[in-house]
Amino acid sequence: MTRRESRPAALKLDPGEEALRAPMSGTVIEVVHEGAEVAAGEQVVVLEAMKMHQVLAAPDTLRIIRNLVTPGQVVRAGDPLVVFVRADPSAGGESVTGLDLDRPRADLDEVRQRHLLTLDTGRPDAVAKRHKQNRRTARENIADLVDPGSFVEYGALAIAAQRSRRSEEDLIINTPADGLVAGLATIGGAEAVVLSYDYTVLAGTQGMRNHAKTDRVLELAARKRIPVVLFAEGGGGRPGDTDLGNIAGLDVPTFRALGALSGRVPLVSIVSGRCFAGNAALAGICDVIIATPDANIGMGGPAMIEGGGLGEYRPEDIGPIDVQRRNGVVGLAARDEAHAVSLAKQYLSYFQGSIEDWEAPDLRLARHVVPENRLHAYDVRRAVESVVDVGSALELRPDYGVGVVTALVRVEGSAYGLVANNSHHLGGAIDGEAADKFADFLTLCQAFGLPVISLCDTPGFMVGPEVETQAAVRRFSRLFVVGARLTVPLGMIVVRKGYGLGAMAMAGGSFHAPDFTVAWPTGEIGGMGLEGAVRLGFKKELGAIADPVERQRLFEKLVRAAYQHGKALTSATTFELDDVIDPADSRAWITRLAPR
Repeated sequence: MTRRESRPAALKLDPGEEALRAPMSGTVIEVVHEGAEVAAGEQVVVLEAMKMHQVLAAPDTLRIIRNLVTPGQVVRAGDPLVVFVRADPSAGGESVTGLDLDRPRADLDEVRQRHLLTLDTGRPDAVAKRHKQNRRTARENIADLVDPGSFVEYGALAIAAQRSRRSEEDLIINTPADGLVAGLATIGGAEAVVLSYDYTVLAGTQGMRNHAKTDRVLELAARKRIPVVLFAEGGGGRPGDTDLGNIAGLDVPTFRALGALSGRVPLVSIVSGRCFAGNAALAGICDVIIATPDANIGMGGPAMIEGGGLGEYRPEDIGPIDVQRRNGVVGLAARDEAHAVSLAKQYLSYFQGSIEDWEAPDLRLARHVVPENRLHAYDVRRAVESVVDVGSALELRPDYGVGVVTALVRVEGSAYGLVANNSHHLGGAIDGEAADKFADFLTLCQAFGLPVISLCDTPGFMVGPEVETQAAVRRFSRLFVVGARLTVPLGMIVVRKGYGLGAMAMAGGSFHAPDFTVAWPTGEIGGMGLEGAVRLGFKKELGAIADPVERQRLFEKLVRAAYQHGKALTSATTFELDDVIDPADSRAWITRLAPR
């Protein structure tokens, strides 16, 4: 079509006539014929500019008097195109579209239908199978975790990268979202990234496009500095994706991206069912793994183990929950998926600031936690409960490193990390597992700015030939490195024993490292345990007594004298302690650690 540039003469209009003018330069494609009646919102002229068609619609119900242009003609911005009169002169130029806002559109219907196929309502058979196993779907878990209506999904329309072996229709129906539901939401009012592998889609495996989706939302987490919650159930890498431009896929940034978030934002993983290989690796990067009784977590599943010539195993034989609780992999054991989600929300809440609704324990309870008999063990969790807000303690890794209790707590609504020695295990001595657990916990508190409360009751580091086979030198000494790097407030209360290097580690490396170091009346401190000090220091005197009864009598006398020398009230006179306090005053000291 030949394009002709218009050279319009000055336009003269009769009374009541108006002109529709070009809003831009372009070529006339269509123009309504003279004499036509055009309803409001209907097409009058179509212009083409930069390969795009611009539809000029009637501002009101019009009657076309004269056409001033023809198709193929080039016009400039402001050129008149048609002359018209309004069918209702009283309209005064008001624009009435007359558009039916509920009119169906084929393109919108197609989008809605595609999204429906990704939702649980569009996949009744898969949902029914999941429920038959007494399990929840990925979307049900997410809906329970996030604040209602807050989840915004990314990549819902992605499908598996298998077009070379399967039809697109098959992939749309059977690989919705490429087996990963991911997006942004708020949890407890705070923004977070949420991801869940979907076990109903290719066994929750990691495919090309769900890796890309994971990378996308992890980048958002890094940019926004917001937590990540990952439902990690799945079988690891997927060998069936064929639409790839690489050989092994070892260049994916997912694992590095999540690892880079460690210590920058809280990372939470929830595992229910089978979690192997790549899925397990992502779970293990997280600060805490919350797992249900049916969880199996392993760096290799049955197929990988068999492929490596290491034998045949059932999935249930690999990394069962009782093993992963004892070795410290699982930080919180849940009753079921609903409880796991509840624990995740509680865990995140400690990093979301203080709360107004809290209840103090009866302060007198702290006075009666530690027995007056210094040799009697006691339940250290009662000591914890006596100083923190009622119901606020969330203990992490309780089945691992049991000589130390690590918990997230609140005092007067403010969040703290708390460590305490457990006299029921090795008399409170710190062994290798306890040291690792303690150091990991201090690192967590430092990363996210939680003040630390230390309840010290330890005879020191565990010693002996067997202990040294467990790399004690490195594991114990790490506590001094981590303690020296603490910049968050630390306060220590010696509730009973505070001996040797172990007690110094409980104080961040030195009794003068904490913001305060105080003791309950039951406190006692020394360079080493009293009994050991007496046996070493008075070995000659004790060995000179042949009668075992007399020897024991002298030993006990010397221990009593050593206790009088090292008990808290005496130590306070030399200023190794900042004070000896009424246990009921513990909370008043602790609140001084809270951010102002």
